[in-house]
Amino acid sequence: MADDLKSVSVKNRVSAEEWKVRVDLAALYRLVALYGWDDLIFTHISARVPGPEHHFLINPYGFFFEEITASSLVKVDLDGNIVEPTEYFVNPAGFTIHSAIHAAREDAKFVLHVHTDQGVAVSATKEGLLPISQQALTVIPRLAYHDYEGIALDLGERERLVKDLGTKQVMMLWNHGTLAVGETASQCWLGIYNLERACEIQVLASSQGREHLKIAPVAAQETVKQQVEAAMGMGALLAWPGCLRKLDRQSPGYDS
Repeated sequence: MADDLKSVSVKNRVSAEEWKVRVDLAALYRLVALYGWDDLIFTHISARVPGPEHHFLINPYGFFFEEITASSLVKVDLDGNIVEPTEYFVNPAGFTIHSAIHAAREDAKFVLHVHTDQGVAVSATKEGLLPISQQALTVIPRLAYHDYEGIALDLGERERLVKDLGTKQVMMLWNHGTLAVGETASQCWLGIYNLERACEIQVLASSQGREHLKIAPVAAQETVKQQVEAAMGMGALLAWPGCLRKLDRQSPGYDS
């Protein structure tokens, strides 16, 4: 494997629709790195390539998220075959998780999985995510859970992962980390952002003693659930351009 990512652009070799997906996916990698949510080279984000083939894009294994560009992403099919010439390869565990979701969920165009300190910490508690913050209340109605089965190298886990995810948009992987899916990069990003913030707040609040935690009133939980269903799409749409401007300032080159 080369010591650095090649700078040759594939923009002229792919459709305009695929190029947009590549840029959005590279932006997600850079945002995860910018927020300190990466784990060396060991997590992954993917995006479905427009078209009937069910191909998807994922990171070249071995590179930091801050290095990822739109052109460096690797295109694979649902059987794990690399379908575009490249000298790079993909994380086998990443293939297991992402191929499962892309095959089962047409709406899951983007899939994002991380191992943050706060996400893993909450995934290691018996209660999981608690309704103690506004961030948590926006997430819990859309949150699924999946049992830990070891490093995701067993393709047999895919069926159980998909069953547990169901129609939800975010997932807590017990003893492992967090995951979000979205029809768009912006929806996927807002999902993981809210889940990670909720986990961070829970860890901070729990440090004062779990006996001091205040659960939000049930009526308020139901109110937030209804409010989020109406407003989540607009929130993602409004926040995403600002995220891209932030990348342009602090992590330029993702769109090359």
